[in-house]
Amino acid sequence: MIKDILEIAGIAGDIIRKGFGKNFQIEYKSSEKNLVTEIDKKSEYTIIEYITKKYPTHNILTEESGEHKKNSDYLWVIDPLDGTTNFAHGLPIFAVSIGVMKKNEIVAGVVYDVMRNIFYSSEKGSGSFANDTKIKVSENNKISLSALVTGFPYNVEDNPHKVFERFESLTRKARAVRRLGSAAIDFCYVAKRSI
Repeated sequence: MIKDILEIAGIAGDIIRKGFGKNFQIEYKSSEKNLVTEIDKKSEYTIIEYITKKYPTHNILTEESGEHKKNSDYLWVIDPLDGTTNFAHGLPIFAVSIGVMKKNEIVAGVVYDVMRNIFYSSEKGSGSFANDTKIKVSENNKISLSALVTGFPYNVEDNPHKVFERFESLTRKARAVRRLGSAAIDFCYVAKRSI
């Protein structure tokens, strides 16, 4: 199954790469801060079409079109373009994120860092990889020696104090705190390596 996930993530990534820096339509979901582009939708459609042909009985849950329910133990969870705001503003930090669950347990997943052409992948029992290189989280347990990564919710104005208080607290304690704009890439960078 991991080979199929890698394949469709790469196909969706090509769509995104070709659309990057070009003219495309932008729509808003919950607010002007929460964007969706025609490229998100094209990527999602391509992924859904691939899964539907290869795994016609599997359930699918996507960020843009929601739930495509069948009667299966398998669920594909898809963010067809994680980091849409970066993409829309010409910042080359975004990814395709695809995970597969069986009976509510994660069994495989791929995050494709499109502009760096790195496939982060993991399949239950096989470890995690960046392309063909095995990766793991750091053994460092000191926050003062750590570079952290975070993100803010779209509705930060609904609870601004806790969000910014936590950010300030971590900024004071850690070596550095970054906000990259793609949660999927954030997780992969945490797993990749550290000093």
